[in-house]
Amino acid sequence: MTTRQRLCILGATGSIGTSTLDVVARHPDRFEVVALTGHARVPELLAQLRQWQPRFAAMSDPAAAAELRRQVREAGLPTEVLEGPQALVELAAHEDVDSVMAAIVGAAGLPACMAAALAGKRLLLANKEALVVGGAQFMAAVRQGGAQLLPIDSEHSAIFQCLPEDRGTWAQRIDHIVLTASGGPFRQRDPASLADVTPDQACAHPNWVMGRKISVDSATMMNKALEVIEARWLFDLQPEQVQVVIHPQSIVHSMVVCRDQSVLAQMGTPDMRVPIAYGLSFPARIASGAQALNFLSLPPLTFEAPERSRFPGLFLAWDALRGPHGSTAVLNAANEEAVAAFLDGRLGFNAIHQANAATLEALPPKLDLQAPVEALLALDQEARAVARAVIATLQR
Repeated sequence: MTTRQRLCILGATGSIGTSTLDVVARHPDRFEVVALTGHARVPELLAQLRQWQPRFAAMSDPAAAAELRRQVREAGLPTEVLEGPQALVELAAHEDVDSVMAAIVGAAGLPACMAAALAGKRLLLANKEALVVGGAQFMAAVRQGGAQLLPIDSEHSAIFQCLPEDRGTWAQRIDHIVLTASGGPFRQRDPASLADVTPDQACAHPNWVMGRKISVDSATMMNKALEVIEARWLFDLQPEQVQVVIHPQSIVHSMVVCRDQSVLAQMGTPDMRVPIAYGLSFPARIASGAQALNFLSLPPLTFEAPERSRFPGLFLAWDALRGPHGSTAVLNAANEEAVAAFLDGRLGFNAIHQANAATLEALPPKLDLQAPVEALLALDQEARAVARAVIATLQR
């Protein structure tokens, strides 16, 4: 590379953001950090600004931004601090940014992802909700802007790595894809005992280090439901072409089953720096810092079918994909509200699925396939209101 790739990291203080900076630090000749953003974690973002001294920083929470601005000024740092959700949109589309790591959790990341897509950026997508909520509209923005869309979720990166660079050949090659799931911390627990699960127990993932919301989604396998929806749009598949198996060892990250029934699988240690490094360097490969896979010390690799009685939320993915346009946005909004209620101690673990299913049933959306992002966000807010009402009836 003759010039360094200029990066904006949306969600820099989260697990994906910090892992991205870890990879970037290993290749100072290849990358320049132009902008870092967060929501409200001022000490964490300030520490990153001290190390990287980017041109811009932004916090979506205005009060946090004001505090960060004060501390940046006192520290004599050169970073300009912006505030509010619109600042994230502006930085994602900034002319001095080449690549955007979209690592904001939830539907809140959609506007900035859309802006990066329309601006033709290299978009490293770790925000699965952009496709779960945006779907057809988001992919249309990618095509309109000429953006390069690179999936960062380990499962979708695995599928992407198993396919040729020429997207035009994918439909002729793929019979179906298989997303692997670890099964989370409750894979072998009696479903009848899940009512007593605590947030700390749900966040204790056996294989991956993730934020609390994503960890709860892994425990319910709602994360896999969202990934099914994401895969449908990323790879232009029919819902029935996306399958899920439980693979507790998290070594095989996902598989492509070809038309001739040969199977292509991507394998590696469970470390998010691998898909991050691939997205940053595509189509090249760079060191990620991950531990090498030692085949001689691997445990037996096993695969199981997900049980509906244990993971009922997973199966809502196909229900939503086959429902009215916008159903996946309703499901995502309901789940964000339900997980927040669980983490706050207001909702039982096994009631998360009840809240999601009830909200999906109560709000069949009437959304046009070409609806603008404002309509998607309005539907998101409407679904959250319905979900909160449902949750109030289910609270402990």
